[in-house]
Amino acid sequence: QVQLVESGGGLVQAGGSLRLSCASSRRTFSNYNMGWFRQAPGKERDFVARINWSGGNTNYADSVKGRFTISRDNAKNTLYLQMNRLKPEDTAVYYCAASSRWSDSVVGYGYWGQGTQVTVSS
Repeated sequence: QVQLVESGGGLVQAGGSLRLSCASSRRTFSNYNMGWFRQAPGKERDFVARINWSGGNTNYADSVKGRFTISRDNAKNTLYLQMNRLKPEDTAVYYCAASSRWSDSVVGYGYWGQGTQVTVSS
């Protein structure tokens, strides 16, 4: 089992920045590829970014490329998402997830956090 806890969400004006964190309780965190997803009200949960177990490979959704950066610190069992130049359409609940696969799909991830709300005002 991998328990994940997100933090760092909040209310920010358009153009601002936020940094999300996802802490894992297990030392096996470094064994997993990690992803960030988001879900806006009334919409499906969408892929945002992913990073492989070592941090050497990353991938982003087109909608956030160039604005968001995913990273991880395996010594601290923590995943991050730096979000810059935020837009109102980035408003959603953000979830971190862990997977033994290299996947950009919701079904590819077996472990999920509880989510953190990000609201971007115009």
